[in-house]
Amino acid sequence: MNIDIGLLTIIILGIMLLLLLTGLPVTFVLLSMSAIGFWVLRGLPATSSLSIGFFSYITKDIFIALPTFIFMATVLEVSGLGAAMYDMMYKWMAGLRGGLAMGTVAISTVMAAMTGSAATATLTMGLLAYPEMKKRGYDKRMIIGAIPAGGSLGPLIPPSVLMIIVAAVSVISIGKLFIAGIIPGLITAAGYIAYIGIRCWRKPKMGPPIPPEERVSWGEKFKSLRLSIMPIILIFLVLGLIYLGVATPSEAGGIGAVGALICAAVYKNLTFKNLQRATTTALGITVMLMWLLATGGCFSQLIGVLGVQAYLRDLLLALQVSPYVIVIGILVLVLILGMFIDATPIAVIFLPIFYPIILALGVDLLWFGLLFTMDLLVGIMTPPFGMVLFYFKGLNIPGVTMMDIYRAIIPFFLIMMAVMVLVFFLPELAVWLPNMMIK
Repeated sequence: MNIDIGLLTIIILGIMLLLLLTGLPVTFVLLSMSAIGFWVLRGLPATSSLSIGFFSYITKDIFIALPTFIFMATVLEVSGLGAAMYDMMYKWMAGLRGGLAMGTVAISTVMAAMTGSAATATLTMGLLAYPEMKKRGYDKRMIIGAIPAGGSLGPLIPPSVLMIIVAAVSVISIGKLFIAGIIPGLITAAGYIAYIGIRCWRKPKMGPPIPPEERVSWGEKFKSLRLSIMPIILIFLVLGLIYLGVATPSEAGGIGAVGALICAAVYKNLTFKNLQRATTTALGITVMLMWLLATGGCFSQLIGVLGVQAYLRDLLLALQVSPYVIVIGILVLVLILGMFIDATPIAVIFLPIFYPIILALGVDLLWFGLLFTMDLLVGIMTPPFGMVLFYFKGLNIPGVTMMDIYRAIIPFFLIMMAVMVLVFFLPELAVWLPNMMIK
């Protein structure tokens, strides 16, 4: 069929977005569009070439890191670390104004680094922190905002499953992208904590401290710290091995998985039932991601063969504007998509389209990769369909409405947006630490 490439681009991308917004499974949309597209536009025999795209992604060496980090996360999740770390945070922070909310963000940041998942940190801290803060008289909006905001740091603080996918569908080093997320992630967490501290300092009723008679001794505080230190050491070990060039991300993931098993044993939670649960969960997540990546590879092959990628690249390069204006345009589009579609499908579908454009513009791909990741996280925090908001709503806490969640998340959403803007204007925040890595 002879169709103008511009019209063909609009048809393919338009149909894909329409199908995604209907709620159909992403893998079904990508695979069916790829098969039908090759059939209609190139003939039935051409559909046999889909096997190339299907296996091109899932057979990459880079994806060895996926199951190891996912297994590490699921083992840590069943190890009891959430309760242990929340107990530690409560004993150290509860005496401060807003201390429980600030501690919730801090523990969410650590849990995010251990699990790489926005869902895990949000759900765990929702179950542990919400009842305690509510009992202590914290303002409802402060509680609701702090928990999903802390959880949203999951894919930004390494090791991150989303970063593995972003790196894999582009040509970015996983190790460098991991390290690039550290400084912006810590700045964002510090911004959340500073906001909570200032708000509770100005309005003590938003986060009152616990009475002095309920606070624990220094001995109890240090005991709780000792019980929570192993997972933190594990994260520093994994990232340190990558940063120093001692291990590849895949090898570090394997070490992290073994370390997670040790942590679970120390917490006396390395039971057969927990191990079975962790293994089954990790297998399910890995298979789901591999299907998504394989069908994404098919779709990328379709738009590549038809010339859609080249058309969009040439169209944007022909614009008489600064490359950074094009980067801003891409980020705005990704932000809008993130309000309606989960982060992983956006990365799988659209990053293969965008990164050749970024390369052609001569823009630092590592810097763009981190901005792209942060943009996806802003999207999952943004009403009306931000995924992290629905994770929290899924806890079904009495008296908490979606409107409460929308209102509570706005200050934290603005803070992450501000950090993303800061990284845009100060690229060294993203690239300085990775560029210091030992090769």
